[in-house]
Amino acid sequence: MIARYTRPEMGQIWSDDNKYRSWLTVEIAASQALARAGMVPQQAADTIRDRGSFTVARINEIEAEVRHDVIAFTTSVSESINDPDASRWLHFGLTSTDVVDTAQALQLKAASSIIRAGIVTLSETLRRRALEFQHTPSIGRTHGVHAEPTTFGLKLLLWYAEMQRNLVRFDAAAEDLRVGKLSGAVGTFGHLKPEHEEVICAALGLRPVPVATQVVQRDRHAAYIATLAVLCSTLDKIATEIRHLQRTEVREAEEFFSEKQKGSSAMPHKRNPITSEQISGLARVVRANAQVAFEDVALWHERDISHSSAERVILPDSTILADYLLAKTSNLIDKLLVYPARMLRNLESTGGLVFSGQLLLDLAAAGMSREDAYRLVQAHAMRAWKEDLVFRDEIAKVPEITSRLSPEQLDRAFDYRRQLRNVNAIFHRVLGQQA
Repeated sequence: MIARYTRPEMGQIWSDDNKYRSWLTVEIAASQALARAGMVPQQAADTIRDRGSFTVARINEIEAEVRHDVIAFTTSVSESINDPDASRWLHFGLTSTDVVDTAQALQLKAASSIIRAGIVTLSETLRRRALEFQHTPSIGRTHGVHAEPTTFGLKLLLWYAEMQRNLVRFDAAAEDLRVGKLSGAVGTFGHLKPEHEEVICAALGLRPVPVATQVVQRDRHAAYIATLAVLCSTLDKIATEIRHLQRTEVREAEEFFSEKQKGSSAMPHKRNPITSEQISGLARVVRANAQVAFEDVALWHERDISHSSAERVILPDSTILADYLLAKTSNLIDKLLVYPARMLRNLESTGGLVFSGQLLLDLAAAGMSREDAYRLVQAHAMRAWKEDLVFRDEIAKVPEITSRLSPEQLDRAFDYRRQLRNVNAIFHRVLGQQA
């Protein structure tokens, strides 16, 4: 599954080669910092830096025998250094998870940079198309039933605002994971000092965790994956709405459909929302991964490795899928086919029933009690609905209404522009001067 949906940049981050390269980056930073502190010979640290390398094949070969990935890695690097006086200082004072968790932070930092760019790109696409359809009237729906007029631009603006919140949440979660730890087997700095950790982390562009066991605590990772789950739920929300809008009975908007594209093996007329359905389906995977991340928070004593195997799945999967779904959703919105004429036709399809609320208020303002106005308007609305009548025409025949509202006032009660007069203010709230 990962291979199918991986974009090259994100896939490379989670490759075995890059994982071990990140481990080596941490090892080199540690040996250099310890050399400056006088704990490791500078010549040895420089030799580790200049000669240290590995091959994935050799690591796999060694791991098959020793059944420990970090030992297999350090053995492979030591072989490449080919200098016992230098290689004995490799991994000095460190435990395996010092390297693994700190290097994982480098991978997550790189992955987060790509995801953040995807959030910004989708947000810009939503903003642009929201402005494009700012004043395009459409029917708003509650419970799937026609409610009152809105604009298609407001629908897109709503998604834009939600993506802005996702960006704030994501930045906080990513920053919370930009941490390393090199405090030893149970987090007590039994072999190094806190200042050594600070120097090593600074060289890697990370912050040291204030306190740790053998591992960086997994509440940070759970919050990160949960944030990705919320992000992908927004993408699912967008895709679900587009699927509804593309239904034949609605057909207010639809996914782009190329000339050579096929919708069904049996029905040549079909234009199916397959991209939206993919987005909705894969968002479920990320949400499921969040549950795994929550389970990883509770570890035995100062550390077990029940989280490790799960993270080898959920971290690549979740970041890869978030990147993929952001790209798919951006393309979906960018190429979305929008049908304003159909929107207006749907808005007017009930013969003015959607203006019953405005008529109720106008009658109350004209002196009728709210209870009487509600009973009167509802009775005629239900009759128009049942008998397929034009509600606006039927209202004009009711003396209790025409005696209180002039023809001009009735026209105004059924004018969607009246209910959309504050659209600009809403756009200004969200976009400021960009509106």
